Amino acid sequence: MSCNHVNLNIAIAALCTCLSQLCMAQQPSKAEKAQSVSAASSGTPANFVGVLDDKRKIAIGDRVSFRVVEDRKPTISLIVTDSGEIDVPLIGRMTAVNKTCKDLAMEIKAPLEKEYFYKATVIVGLDFVSGKSHGRVYVTGNVRAPGPLEIPPDENFTVSRAVLRAGGFDQFANKHKVKLVRKKMDSPTETETTIVDVGDIIDHGHAEKDMVVNPDDMIVVTRNWINY
Repeated sequence: MSCNHVNLNIAIAALCTCLSQLCMAQQPSKAEKAQSVSAASSGTPANFVGVLDDKRKIAIGDRVSFRVVEDRKPTISLIVTDSGEIDVPLIGRMTAVNKTCKDLAMEIKAPLEKEYFYKATVIVGLDFVSGKSHGRVYVTGNVRAPGPLEIPPDENFTVSRAVLRAGGFDQFANKHKVKLVRKKMDSPTETETTIVDVGDIIDHGHAEKDMVVNPDDMIVVTRNWINY
């Protein structure tokens, strides 16, 4: 074999090695893949925490809803015991009293990500306030846990917070056209419907577009018939 052929074979081998290393470098790690799958399938944006209640403090006897988006399990209800604690799945007892839902969600997030998840999107909401009730709203349609929700006192309970309290959007939800159906003040037998862009509120922090709910309001999350 001539020197020219040997040199050509060496050059081709070197080029193949470089291309292989380049492809490997561009591939995401296992952790990055898991995070990407979680973010794509959860239907809940990473900055959801901005709409969790950060005003009203949790008290003994309250009932809170709890869900980890990445776990894909339905929302569960946890009671604040006389000791001021709740029993959180996978973690155990944690102090909840005198903390807001936002505070508690962030505290639960840390140990879950340390032991069980690459990323944990924790949703905590007040389902029932002991000894008090400001009425109910009803969430239906493409959410993960549809049904009635107690309106907590001392909180501006809005459409976006109600959707999160109902477990967040499912994968088919049209989060930009959420319907708020309300009885008319001058004619209780008739209703009026307002469209709320909850996706814009949660994704981009446009809280001015949110609406405070009233007792007996109905929130309807419609289906997005065009899925990408």
